[in-house]
Amino acid sequence: MIRFGYGTNGFANHRLPDALDVIAGLGYTGVALTLDHHHLDPYAGGLARRVAEVADRLRTLGLGVVVETGARYLLDPRRKHAPTLLDDDRDQRVGFLRTAVAIGADLGAEAVSFWSGVRPAHVPPDLAWDRLVDGCARVLEEARGVPLGFEPEPGMLVDTIAGWHALRRQLGGPDGFGLTLDIGHCRCNEPDPVPDCVTAVGPYLVNVQIDDMRRGTHEHLEFGEGEIDFPPVLRALAGTGYRGLVAVELPRHSHAAPDVAARSLAFLRDAERASARQDGQESEGGRT
Repeated sequence: MIRFGYGTNGFANHRLPDALDVIAGLGYTGVALTLDHHHLDPYAGGLARRVAEVADRLRTLGLGVVVETGARYLLDPRRKHAPTLLDDDRDQRVGFLRTAVAIGADLGAEAVSFWSGVRPAHVPPDLAWDRLVDGCARVLEEARGVPLGFEPEPGMLVDTIAGWHALRRQLGGPDGFGLTLDIGHCRCNEPDPVPDCVTAVGPYLVNVQIDDMRRGTHEHLEFGEGEIDFPPVLRALAGTGYRGLVAVELPRHSHAAPDVAARSLAFLRDAERASARQDGQESEGGRT
């Protein structure tokens, strides 16, 4: 069975312990934990104690965890997602990502996920690329055995799977540099069908986010509101042998988080059952 999780960025109005309790109580087996000012703030006092408390809570609830680093205003209260690895003050982002890796190691995280950022208008493309490669290499130096999942993000410097491959080659193809794949982004931004995207990157997956989306529009939608046919996607994912978390990514749905999370898990389990039925039907057909 696929291990479904839920992202805490979709529980922004909940205290973190409460969010974890709700997510586990609904039947999820993992959580994608976005470090933020209200959810395990890496810049507040007593970090080691707070990390240990969250680790204990995750163990008690039986939740796996990946660490996400996409908080909007954690580093700069005036600039969304800034600074990134591409900005003039990128050292702050590198430091944050290194801290996230350390937190991930202490939590027993299955991956730490991050992205490139949007190229600032005053930074030439070649310089932006060099900064990204340098920043990723510096984070890899501190990975401490925690897999890094780099996410292609629509609108950012690395926005496609092809861009991720180019970045990985530039880094020398290190084992610890994996892929975070957002299923919705495949529909939004990739030329190939979503199941084909999943199959093609199977060997590199360390983290999967899941949501619905429409072609050409980067908007995370509840399941059934976009254009993705999920049973073939889940079938492809199972076929890769991936055993990590598949976490629902709905960062703009915190206003109704418990209900949205409940609907999401019911939908995904139905889709998983439909995928299994398709497998069974094909197996039966092959024997006739």
